[in-house]
Amino acid sequence: MRGMNITVFIRYQVDPFQREDFRRYAQAWLRIIPRCGGKLLGYFLPWEGTNDIAWGVIGFESLAAYEAYRARLRADPEGRENFAFAQEKRLILREERTFVENVEPA
Repeated sequence: MRGMNITVFIRYQVDPFQREDFRRYAQAWLRIIPRCGGKLLGYFLPWEGTNDIAWGVIGFESLAAYEAYRARLRADPEGRENFAFAQEKRLILREERTFVENVEPA
């Protein structure tokens, strides 16, 4: 995928009894992330098997673009509201971020 050199995989451990609240949280990011400069590849809820792991996948041109996105996200009123929603509901038990580099054809 040209133009997305860094991809961030966000692994969430979620409360399986709050699956629909996590869906609401993820759906809000579908609007917020692109507005703040991330190239959203998707949010994924558990379906079968492990019932408490969800994923968010976002692409960026560089680590600097990611840092600029994070600053815009912190300043975004809807983004702050969504973070507060997750904290209030305590629906995310753990969050891990893994940064990977895209492999381009030689």
